[in-house]
Amino acid sequence: MTTLIKHFIAGEFTAGHGSRSISVTNPADNQQIAQINCATAAEIEQAISSAAQAFTEWRKVAVPERARLMLRYQHLLKQHHDELATILAKETGKTFADARGDVWRGIEVVEHACNIPSLLMGETVENVASGIDTYSMIQPLGVCTGITPFNFPAMIPLWMFPLAIACGNTFILKPSEQDPMTAQRLAELFEQAGAPKGVLQLLHGDREVVDALLCHPQIKAISFVGSVAVGRHVYQTGTQHLKRVQAFAGAKNHCVIMPDANKQQVINQLVGASVGAAGQRCMAISVAVFVGDAKAWLPELRDAMAKVRPGLWNDSEAGFGPLISPQAKQRVLQLIAQGKAEGAQCLLDGSNVSVAGYEAGNWVGPTLFSDVTEEMTLYREEIFGPVLSCMAVDSLEQAIALVNRNPYGNGTSLFTASGAAARKFQHEIEVGQVGINIPIPVPLPFFSFTGWKGSFYGDQHAYGKQAVRFYTETKTITSRWFDDDISHAPNMTINLR
Repeated sequence: MTTLIKHFIAGEFTAGHGSRSISVTNPADNQQIAQINCATAAEIEQAISSAAQAFTEWRKVAVPERARLMLRYQHLLKQHHDELATILAKETGKTFADARGDVWRGIEVVEHACNIPSLLMGETVENVASGIDTYSMIQPLGVCTGITPFNFPAMIPLWMFPLAIACGNTFILKPSEQDPMTAQRLAELFEQAGAPKGVLQLLHGDREVVDALLCHPQIKAISFVGSVAVGRHVYQTGTQHLKRVQAFAGAKNHCVIMPDANKQQVINQLVGASVGAAGQRCMAISVAVFVGDAKAWLPELRDAMAKVRPGLWNDSEAGFGPLISPQAKQRVLQLIAQGKAEGAQCLLDGSNVSVAGYEAGNWVGPTLFSDVTEEMTLYREEIFGPVLSCMAVDSLEQAIALVNRNPYGNGTSLFTASGAAARKFQHEIEVGQVGINIPIPVPLPFFSFTGWKGSFYGDQHAYGKQAVRFYTETKTITSRWFDDDISHAPNMTINLR
């Protein structure tokens, strides 16, 4: 029996009355496992109105009490960690271990939101002028919304709504229509934690729902993670409607390998960072840049990648699962074919890989190319599949120049034993997140996720201190209290006296 995924509107879970429905399928066999009814215009309006009404009271709730809500929520998330991971794995195809990691990285952000009292502290200066004090307050914006992608259905929603709500806002979450079951369970647990009615709303649907949220006058801020094309649309549309927007888009992440690096560590890390989660990570390593003699390690890298195979979510021997959809699989296969046609050497081809008994699934095996150049489609496009492109340069300077020429700037890494090389790399590279002997440098939540260039549109990034600034406004107060027996002549200047 197909599960009907529910919206969460005005404190009630409802299947909705939308006439348009979307099937949710298991990527391992493309069989339907759930269905959503796209939110109607009336349901969207009801959710926004409920969130706006809830904001008038929620913003007044004591900050320590908001923190206690987050403490209760993180406790429940930990209690239901494996349950959430199972739901997530079944609808995304991720291996269970990878799904558990997805949930855990989200829990870490909720833990950070528990520290909201100190994060909302303003500043004070006494006697900025004679008898005059100035201080600032950090206050919430209002109704915020989050539009999240399929590839991290627990972590990325948890990047957004807990911190926004802890800041005193109310929130409308629009998860990916490809895997909405995890988001529904996150909302159920949030309600169980004691969240007041209307503080969190959950709407399901496609572009029509997104556009309604982008344009609605009561939405104050928009958080988005997804593809380049949609990210640009969200940023342009949202800002045209005078909203605050943070939009995280595409990536082309390079790993630079120096010949003095630890060879086995490089090979192990490259395999996991390139084909883990079937390459469906915005921080996946999709380009390996070998400096000098390091290119001699390519045969061993190929052999290591060949040992990894895709499989079902509950197969403990599987390295990763299927791609999210037949369309995603077809796109990756097309890019692999273009790479061959444009002259790249395919050292390992996963185009014809399948899993016994699940041949209808969206399987692509580990794929390795060498002799890739900047002009090739394989290099220019974000593949979002288990494909690693290898390039060779003569020096670290050339590697840095190559990375800096790329229009994206989400993440990069350097493997080396040289502190001087590492310092040069981290100083000169034009990428927002840098790993030194770490392939996927996603920061923990007390820092911020800081993509650059074409990987991000906006000013303030996700989680950490920057997210607090994104979800709040600063109010500055300058005050003086007169003594009864003191009088002053009119001040005809703007100087404080």
